[in-house]
Amino acid sequence: MPTLKIEAQLSKSELLQAAEQLSSVELEQFVQEILAISAKRKAPNLSHNESDLLSKINQGIDGEIQQRYNLLIAKRQAETLTDEEYQDLLDLTHKVEEHQATRLKYLSQLAQFREISLSQLVVQLGIQPRNND
Repeated sequence: MPTLKIEAQLSKSELLQAAEQLSSVELEQFVQEILAISAKRKAPNLSHNESDLLSKINQGIDGEIQQRYNLLIAKRQAETLTDEEYQDLLDLTHKVEEHQATRLKYLSQLAQFREISLSQLVVQLGIQPRNND
């Protein structure tokens, strides 16, 4: 879908209504971008290292991969997965797990940089656990 830049004044409720129209993948990406903006406002004087790590932490998995993964999870739960789709799900699960492991590595580096525990950092950043089924 092409994106156009339009200047408009929207109320918070109008912005929320617009967000409701996004697909699940687009909404997840939008939320990540909003969290990145919030993090910048809370700590505008971040070092280059912290900014780089936060950028990497907030980078979501490719939207098409996430969408296919979600579809295959739903098919698995409905018990309609073919053998080929099952193999595809295994491959995508590996990619998702690699992405999560990389994100955890960056979170750990940021915690070390800030000299706090990983659990303290997770609370500080407001990170909520995801259920990937």
